[in-house]
Amino acid sequence: MSDGGRGQHRAPDATGMVRLPPGLVTLSDRRTQRSWPVEVAPYRLAAHPVTQAEYARITGERPSSAPPHDRRPVEGISWWDAVRYCNALSSFEGLPAAYRIGTDGVESIEWDRSADGYRLPTEAEWEYACRAGSDGPRYGPLDEIAWHRGNSDGLPHEVGVLRPNSWGLHDTLGNVWEWCWDMYDAEVYGTYRVLRGGGWFDERWSCRASVRRRSHPTLLLDDVGFRVARGAP
Repeated sequence: MSDGGRGQHRAPDATGMVRLPPGLVTLSDRRTQRSWPVEVAPYRLAAHPVTQAEYARITGERPSSAPPHDRRPVEGISWWDAVRYCNALSSFEGLPAAYRIGTDGVESIEWDRSADGYRLPTEAEWEYACRAGSDGPRYGPLDEIAWHRGNSDGLPHEVGVLRPNSWGLHDTLGNVWEWCWDMYDAEVYGTYRVLRGGGWFDERWSCRASVRRRSHPTLLLDDVGFRVARGAP
């Protein structure tokens, strides 16, 4: 995998976003035994998942089932909720909305790739960022980088506590699964969207850079959250 800057730590900017270089990542699917390369353009990604406090600041809501805590990742968030949050955050900061939302709900959402507003990362962007130039299933010893079933005590934890990857991104593995923009397999699963990263309730095996999960875009799950992305400045 080419990353255009392997091992170079990147500090977040004032908005908590990390600028990532262009590169190439190879995605794979264990179910179908397929793999495919994807070129990734420069982009920005949040250093950690959206927190309860960040979500409440924009929406006025705290939907999480875990005990209230400003720095815990928000969860119980559908893909549809995440898309609307992205547009609301863009509006709050005076940015053009990345998503056009029609009258038919999730089926009518379109991504305006020319807009500079907040959005969900693509699946390729997510895995490329998670790996940060590494080639193995994880970018470090699991207990040092991720909250999972073996160390979470059955709850999500504050973001940014465990060691980040070499690009300065926290909690890409464990804590909460993260929504991506992509459909999982439209021919087989229709509108189901991709989840990545593993969560606080998962066994060690699921907390790997390549593991994919799917869910309906309107479903609420207590181990699913998201982080935001933007295009390159």
